[in-house]
Amino acid sequence: MRIITALQIFTVLAWSWAAMPGHAQEETPDHRLRHATETLQEIMRTPDKEIPRSLLDRSRCIVVVPGMKKAAFIVGGDYGRGFASCRDSRGWSAPAPVGLAGGSFGLQLGADETDVVLLVMNERGMKRLLSDKFKIGADAAAAAGPVGRDAAANTDVLMRAEILSWSRTHGIFAGISLDGTVVEHDNHETEKLYGRPLSGHEIIEGHVSTPAAARGFVAELDRIAPSHHEVSQR
Repeated sequence: MRIITALQIFTVLAWSWAAMPGHAQEETPDHRLRHATETLQEIMRTPDKEIPRSLLDRSRCIVVVPGMKKAAFIVGGDYGRGFASCRDSRGWSAPAPVGLAGGSFGLQLGADETDVVLLVMNERGMKRLLSDKFKIGADAAAAAGPVGRDAAANTDVLMRAEILSWSRTHGIFAGISLDGTVVEHDNHETEKLYGRPLSGHEIIEGHVSTPAAARGFVAELDRIAPSHHEVSQR
């Protein structure tokens, strides 16, 4: 009898979820960019429950993955598509499509969606992001991000972290640990958005113009975290 691996089961679950009614529209980068923009707007307009502005001001890059999917049937896993943007003195870069993937084992049933936001806090973390593939926790020091304008953002853990992470599920926004999650440049989504193959490094380093579909996303980043703020060089 052929043995079905966990990866094969997870792949079937992923395709089954994508094929469910109401999810086909999420397969276009334009729709995902609008969803990513709305996610940022909704998070930052919630009094005392937003990402601390002090962390946004210090961040080098941001990754937004709207509607990251969790599906489980004996084997559970998370997977999602989103966008990464980094900034310099000129502003935020065009968004580079990325994919997040992670898995877990156990007797699990159900499905869920979670919006995920990552802040890359320093030069080391930015280099990881530009490498096109890395694992949170193993390749880059990570921590669950604090919530609220008055949240302490100067603890030793937060000061050492290269990446801070948050999630929002059922309207609840909180810091989350994503250790073991793989962040990888999404080549397929890049070709759909930019019309040609590009590396994440080429996009983030400013070698391409921001496509029309992504202007709202970049404008929202400029609004919530203007580039004139000093960013960490650690």
